Amino acid sequence: MSELRYNLISGEWIIVATERAKRPKDFIKAKKEQQSLPEYKETCPFCPGNEIQTPVETFRLGDSRAWKVRSVYNKFGAVSNEDKKERHIHGLYNSMNGFGMHEVIIEHPRHNNCIALMSYEDVENILKVYKSRYLAIQEIKGIECIVIFKNHGPAAGTSLEHPHSQLIATPVVPPQVRGRLERAAGFFDFNGKCAFCTMLESELKEKTRIVLETDNFVAFMPYASFVPFTTWIFPRRHSPSFGEINNEEISDLAKNLKTTLSKLYYGLDNPDFNYSIRSIPVGEKGTDYSHWYLSVIPRLSQPAGFELGSGMFINTVLPEEAAKFLRDIK
Repeated sequence: MSELRYNLISGEWIIVATERAKRPKDFIKAKKEQQSLPEYKETCPFCPGNEIQTPVETFRLGDSRAWKVRSVYNKFGAVSNEDKKERHIHGLYNSMNGFGMHEVIIEHPRHNNCIALMSYEDVENILKVYKSRYLAIQEIKGIECIVIFKNHGPAAGTSLEHPHSQLIATPVVPPQVRGRLERAAGFFDFNGKCAFCTMLESELKEKTRIVLETDNFVAFMPYASFVPFTTWIFPRRHSPSFGEINNEEISDLAKNLKTTLSKLYYGLDNPDFNYSIRSIPVGEKGTDYSHWYLSVIPRLSQPAGFELGSGMFINTVLPEEAAKFLRDIK
């Protein structure tokens, strides 16, 4: 029979449809003949030698002759630091100028690389740039929320093949972020504990949904996963802001993230996915109730009428089975 499960962090119910449950290997798509990507593509603005094709560079790891990671303004940014933070209210209608920051983090010089296949050092370099840009942008007056995210593959919304991530900083806190914080604060007020730390403690005790443990991070499938193979990577140390990550944790997160994505790459034949770093809003540091984490969402299914009409997702694979499948991928 099907089962409804409650997601403690999001406050939402999901349906695990065991009646039509799929085995993890059923999500492996048939391989299609694809032309292998080149290491360098002349028309790619992110490839070395084509730097002039990108907008203003905001950060570079490496020197002028051999960079490792670059951060640049997004040429078609959703928001812009050239706008001012101004609100406009007209009766029932509320709007703001498109103030904010939108950057692209070019993860590697090689056009045909991806995090699943990179070295630990390469992934560590990406995370170092994430932190550097996060710390710099949180100092900009008017910025309230910073979201670092990656789209991998067409189904995830990527438009350029070259490995890259993005960062968008907004002058408001998105409702989903605010809602999760309010639930976390309510949990803390009632229990005197962080909901995230409590969830991590429970997952480590039960073990059935754990994908990977490293010294400072734990990758696991949430009990109430929205879509198949949803994976959360939690820091073991209570920390509300991604900006608080230290060098030791960066090194360990590189190992955990690369290995987790490699398991997806080899286990599910390089599926499309999104990942994002969920962190506390800029002005709310040092809280006892919130906990940053990295969320990986494989794009193995599409929301249909029920999901769009109700906001309740149907997951067709048990998180426990999905976690075991990935654990066994070496």
